[in-house]
Amino acid sequence: MIPRYARPEMTAIWSPETKFGIWLEIETLAAEAMEELGQIPAGVTAAVRARGGFEVARIDAIEAEVKHDVIAFLTNVAEHVGDEARYLHKGLTSSDVLDTCFNVQLDRASALLLTALDRVLTALEKRAREHKLTPTIGRSHGIHAEPTTFGVKLATFHAEFQRAKSRLEAAREEIATCALSGAVGTFANIDPRIEEHVAKELGLKPEPVSTQVIPRDRHAMFFATLGVIASSIERIATEIRHLQRTEVLEAEEFFSAGQKGSSAMPHKRNPVLTENLTGLARLVRSAVTPAMENVALWHERDISHSSVERGIGPDATIHLDFALHRLAGVIENLVIYPENLMKNLDQLGGLHNSQRVLLALVEAEVSREDAYRLVQRNAMRTWAGEGDFLDFLKADDEVTARLSNDQLEALFDLDYHFLQVDLIFKRVFGSA
Repeated sequence: MIPRYARPEMTAIWSPETKFGIWLEIETLAAEAMEELGQIPAGVTAAVRARGGFEVARIDAIEAEVKHDVIAFLTNVAEHVGDEARYLHKGLTSSDVLDTCFNVQLDRASALLLTALDRVLTALEKRAREHKLTPTIGRSHGIHAEPTTFGVKLATFHAEFQRAKSRLEAAREEIATCALSGAVGTFANIDPRIEEHVAKELGLKPEPVSTQVIPRDRHAMFFATLGVIASSIERIATEIRHLQRTEVLEAEEFFSAGQKGSSAMPHKRNPVLTENLTGLARLVRSAVTPAMENVALWHERDISHSSVERGIGPDATIHLDFALHRLAGVIENLVIYPENLMKNLDQLGGLHNSQRVLLALVEAEVSREDAYRLVQRNAMRTWAGEGDFLDFLKADDEVTARLSNDQLEALFDLDYHFLQVDLIFKRVFGSA
């Protein structure tokens, strides 16, 4: 992660100060439960809450000597708390603190990501409703197909990000577990009620069975979900990049006053934000395979996952958070050109109505094979730039033997293609 692609709200979740603060809260809550159960003397929790503290630099200095981050942390906290600190970490193992903290951080990161997703959804709905009936040509294989509307185009993205939100909510719920079960997860030296208390106070659920570590299939699912969301971001970004090409220019990123597009060519207005989003999506997805590979640990646990998660935890969530907010800004400020949309729609001389003519001929009792032949031979002349599709159809005796000029003209009614737009919008956005 580099500051260029980071928002401070998300970065703060992964700071050493936040991490050690969560560690201290876990240790304090565990002591609180032990005290309530009569397992440690009264007053320990009050002493920890009153005097408990740490210094990141001091922890780093101790770790340089002892080569163990949790021991370094506990040593530094004891320097603040005094004699009562000997009751901290009773019956716990390092993974109890590390794994529970990591899940707290992922839970908090999820909250920010969900807020960002809501911003994207709001922007998509606003722009989709704005262009609900703005005609545009639909493309398959990059080639003109049939008309749609720009609003429907945006509605497809909205539906996709609704799914993204649902997936992230499910992934957040799955990741929000707590494990304070001691060495190899047997609770031999710690009462399970302590885990229950800590989990409740942190807004987590007790892990049903941990093996000293929380099972990493949970984390694999979480990062896979982030990867899918990143791919959805890239899908929109790629569409906008295509639409901004000079030969298309149906939409483009907002170009602010004073902005410069090229160090060499003053005329350039490049889709730099959506290109950036494409790159960020790749970075987020790069976390998915390592997260999958973390699932298979040796026996009850090893720490081969640890170095991976120290990297992908901050990087994937910070990059995705930044990307979602950048995407929302792109959509909010996207410049759309209805006149260019219509010009491009008309570019092929009415060929987008070929299916309507085909079906009309079939309904007029022409075999589908013959109907296809009749439509295609006129369409290919139009494709070659020889003239207008409707004119060719009207001049084709085999076509007009089945369809009158009035019937043919009716088949070229643009509004026909938009008869179900209301239904699509109701499915995506509800009845409002």
